[in-house]
Amino acid sequence: MKANAFAFMGGTFDPIHNGHLRTALELQHWLGVDQLCLIPSKTPVHRATPGRTSEQRLEMVKLAVADEPSLCADDREISSEQPSYSFLTLQGLRSELGDQCPIFMIMGMDSYMTLPSWYEWDKFTDYCHIVVVKRPGYDLPAEGEIKEFTDEHKAQNLEQAMALPAGKVLFHELTPLGISATQIRETIAQGLSPRYLFPDGVWQYIQDNRLYGLTN
Repeated sequence: MKANAFAFMGGTFDPIHNGHLRTALELQHWLGVDQLCLIPSKTPVHRATPGRTSEQRLEMVKLAVADEPSLCADDREISSEQPSYSFLTLQGLRSELGDQCPIFMIMGMDSYMTLPSWYEWDKFTDYCHIVVVKRPGYDLPAEGEIKEFTDEHKAQNLEQAMALPAGKVLFHELTPLGISATQIRETIAQGLSPRYLFPDGVWQYIQDNRLYGLTN
């Protein structure tokens, strides 16, 4: 990891797929960090509990990034006894990395618009910058908490954020791959091949461990 910046993307990764991986890699290039970390959540707070264990989801992330030095798997939430609150993860990262290291937390526009329902959400920018990945069909509301939060913290550019340890919100537009974990789970459940939606090593792990309803 570049000495003066840390970037990460959290999620359930149930399973991790090429949409996650391509987004992470493009953001790693854009931010200019040596490595971007993927942090699987242990027990997601804002969505239904995954059908796979946290250890299985972590193993799939490890397999997915094994041959890509620009990405890494981070087990801090899964190995923690605390709930998978982003706020607690940010506190831990800031304590570990020191006061001056810029920290970038990446999320999709859909997640960003739900931030007011997250634990201690309005304190996130005390610990990090937020990078919001723009996606088709999601626009900021014209008023409300998230609009006010954005107006207060929006960065002029990446360089401005890089000069600070935390405090800014950046928007970055990517061309997303039309892949979702739900689509993959449904494809497997229907007995169809999900190959090329995620790395072959992840598909092999799923078959070996009979995940997502596989019976043979």
